[in-house]
Amino acid sequence: MPGAPPPPDSPRAPRRRNRQSIVLIAMIVLALLAGGLAGGELYARHRADTILVEVAECVVEDGAAVSFGVNPPFLWQYATGDYTNISVTTDGNRVQSANGMTAEVTLADVRLHESENSKGTIGSLNATLRWTSNGIKDTVAENLPGVGNLITGVRTDRVAGTVILDAGDNHVTAKPVVTDGDLNLEVLGVTGPLPKEAVQTALNDLTKKLNDNYPLGIHADSVDVTDSGVVGKFSSHNASIPNEDANPCFARL
Repeated sequence: MPGAPPPPDSPRAPRRRNRQSIVLIAMIVLALLAGGLAGGELYARHRADTILVEVAECVVEDGAAVSFGVNPPFLWQYATGDYTNISVTTDGNRVQSANGMTAEVTLADVRLHESENSKGTIGSLNATLRWTSNGIKDTVAENLPGVGNLITGVRTDRVAGTVILDAGDNHVTAKPVVTDGDLNLEVLGVTGPLPKEAVQTALNDLTKKLNDNYPLGIHADSVDVTDSGVVGKFSSHNASIPNEDANPCFARL
């Protein structure tokens, strides 16, 4: 009818728009939260990776790479200081005084809660150390100049489980063994002018230096001779992480 007022708006339209606005706002908030958590996760991983790589490289005196377990989410592990597992792999140039050695280490139940005498604890640590024949030769030459300078090569006998150190036409045959948690080289025979006792004493000095420098209560469990060198299995349980006064390498933790 001409001149009649327009019909009033339906009350359903504003309510529908309100619901759509609420849903849209909720989605934006969730997206922002997810983005913030993802950014926090990346930051935490980068920071923890940087710190632990520095610690590992200081301990082994070689380059290292670190990876972390994903359950629970890493941001939670970083915030609480409780890590389910951490893996470390070194570059293989050396492990402390041992040239040509690679370390593959897995740490579980790591709790970084500092106390007066400790940076925290490690529930368990398992390591595989691979030592090449050339690395053994270079290590002996570097650490035992009186004997090492005579060594011209190192080879292994996987079947016999022995390492043979050649010195020209002469050689020393030694068997890697684990004794009371230490990795030692037991001299089985010597051809040449050097007395067997003198060679054994020199190798004992070398292996003692290596064994004494392992941190975190790490001890040898087993050793095998391969075609290319020696592989040792090492472990530690319920280890206390030293503070910087006891070992400066752990100062960044």
